[in-house]
Amino acid sequence: MIAIIDYGSGNVGAIANIYKQLKIPHQITGDLRELEAADRYVLPGVGAFDATMSYLNKSGMVELLNEQIMARQKKVLGICVGMQILADSSEEGVLPGLGWIHGRVRKIDATSLLAPPRLPHMGWNSVTPRPGARLFDGVDMARGFYFLHSYHFDAASADDVAATVEYGQKLTCAVARGNVFGMQFHPEKSHANGVAIFRNFAEL
Repeated sequence: MIAIIDYGSGNVGAIANIYKQLKIPHQITGDLRELEAADRYVLPGVGAFDATMSYLNKSGMVELLNEQIMARQKKVLGICVGMQILADSSEEGVLPGLGWIHGRVRKIDATSLLAPPRLPHMGWNSVTPRPGARLFDGVDMARGFYFLHSYHFDAASADDVAATVEYGQKLTCAVARGNVFGMQFHPEKSHANGVAIFRNFAEL
């Protein structure tokens, strides 16, 4: 069972619809007992860093997820802000992140962009995954994914960078460390490529 974690993000329904089409067991939930029973997790991505961390902290989810993901090694996929909160901290806010993949979330340097609109980075972009990144199996790399963000994950270790995108400069757009995965783009808005990502995550 894949738990799509409900913390007020607006795109949980789109993710659930994809898993329904794929006939993969899933549920949208913020219930601690249901989260504990899940096999793996999706942290959806709409919202701001501090608001997301504040909700997770107050709900008791952080303690439970630390136990299930870091201690029991269950797999998790973070999307957009769900990826950013995997970091230690963010320039967007003041609260600490989950710290599951070390690094800091930084604002994209708008001076590196030659033409307006500079921010947010919005629309389709091709991506370059690292060799052997199984989450990208069956993906049309030239078509890429749909992005909507102004902040990017500055990973402390290059070993944790799973894919990059060119937007004024080379930016990390996917991270992976052990059982923890994150993607800055929105697979739930990326048609067949996004479906492939969600299928691959379920089969890892």
